[in-house]
Amino acid sequence: MEKDNLYVEGADSDKKHPLVNQDNIADKVNHLLYDEGKKQEQDGALIAEVQRRDSVLSSNNGDVSGEEDNSDGLEFDLSGVNLASTEELAREELDQPFQRTGAMTPEGLIDEDFEAELGSPNEEDENDPELQFRDIAKFGIIQLAGDDAFGRKVIVVSACRLPPREELDHQKFMKYLKHLLDQYVESDYTVVYFHYGLNSQNKPSFAWLRQAYSEFDRKYKKNLKALYLVHPTNFIKFLWNIFRPIISAKFGRKVSYINYLHELAQQLQLDQLVIPHRVRDYDAFLLAKNKPKPVPTSIVHAPLPKQQFGVELAYIKSHNNGSIIPTVVSQCVEYLREHGLHTEGLFRRSANALELKLVQKTFNEGKEVDFSTYDIHLPAAILKSFLRQLPEPLLTYELYDHIIKVQCMRSFLTIFMRRILVEELVEDNYYILKYIISFLTEVSAESGRNKMNEYNLAIVFGPNLIWSKNQASLASISQINSCTVLLISYYRELFIK
Repeated sequence: MEKDNLYVEGADSDKKHPLVNQDNIADKVNHLLYDEGKKQEQDGALIAEVQRRDSVLSSNNGDVSGEEDNSDGLEFDLSGVNLASTEELAREELDQPFQRTGAMTPEGLIDEDFEAELGSPNEEDENDPELQFRDIAKFGIIQLAGDDAFGRKVIVVSACRLPPREELDHQKFMKYLKHLLDQYVESDYTVVYFHYGLNSQNKPSFAWLRQAYSEFDRKYKKNLKALYLVHPTNFIKFLWNIFRPIISAKFGRKVSYINYLHELAQQLQLDQLVIPHRVRDYDAFLLAKNKPKPVPTSIVHAPLPKQQFGVELAYIKSHNNGSIIPTVVSQCVEYLREHGLHTEGLFRRSANALELKLVQKTFNEGKEVDFSTYDIHLPAAILKSFLRQLPEPLLTYELYDHIIKVQCMRSFLTIFMRRILVEELVEDNYYILKYIISFLTEVSAESGRNKMNEYNLAIVFGPNLIWSKNQASLASISQINSCTVLLISYYRELFIK
């Protein structure tokens, strides 16, 4: 019996051309149904595994969240790895609805009735620091800006966002500052202070400033590697002279005056900083008024044949005999695997700036690097700086909004991340990410000695794996950290190809 076929009319003749065989349609439908059945089976197994681990941790620790704090004195505040609050996400939804295509559409979720299986987002906890300090955080005075070129966390303080004194509880603001800094002070970090906008209405009292200097003790000062005071005024210089007798010479060497934003660009990536529009406008006013000498622009050269830093992954692959894993990544990982797994605070320390630049230059020239002649923290900093200097993050700009805006329980977030990785992430990026996360699971497995469990690793690695084209927020950093924790904790379940 002749098989029925579907036909399409020819454009220039009366002939009918076969379009597709109906048996082929049936085969494709059956294949799709089989694939979907396998996905649901895998999803169910993953949900069960997440719930099993949570149950074990809950019974062992009395922790219903299932997130074990294994920091052993590092003083990281793990509230930084919670999911973005429902209110924050709702506010973002009003500005830009979350729409996606593909297997994870909202319609698909409703049809499969995930909510009955997974529950709904956690109800607000009055002890959650994010809720306790919500009235302070709404002003955006403090922001996180990822890492600088040396792998150090960057914290931005904007004076123009300080409200009038009567609208701000300054003692609570002090607690909020310490809460934020506690998440990062065990790692090397940098502070950028935008002074413009401080005035007689919002300026903290002198007594409060003295209290702040006293309360921010050595724990906060020892790992502060640079403090940039942007657009300083006579008031700043007056304060500096007042506090000079009680400020150590070592701390004083960390302070730099920055008169214009283009000067700051020589130290940090401006496109990753949260710079208020008022500060940008004021900088433009100063430039027009003072007409400073232009900073010599660096000549842009074509990348070197073996260049590793600041170039596309495709370029590295094409000049690496088709190997997906960049040379700098494999060499750093292999050396750290052999010599660094027991190093306390691995990836928390920055390296010597001159040595970092020298080794980057050596890699770019395609020469061999002997890490044994350097401190163990140098290859760790090199790996982070490679990720941060990619023209596009490893998890790509395209996936940023999807990852930031998903709001659900951890078991469903894990399913979401697996489908993102398997179905939507560029293949080469997938295998590089898999290679790095696999190594981080080895680091986490030695957390009893190196103090770097998956939560601490997420704090230092998350912002180097994904960032926005625009300025990041504290809420987005929190969600990035949460997803990075999952990548490490559920490596075998997530990376299935």
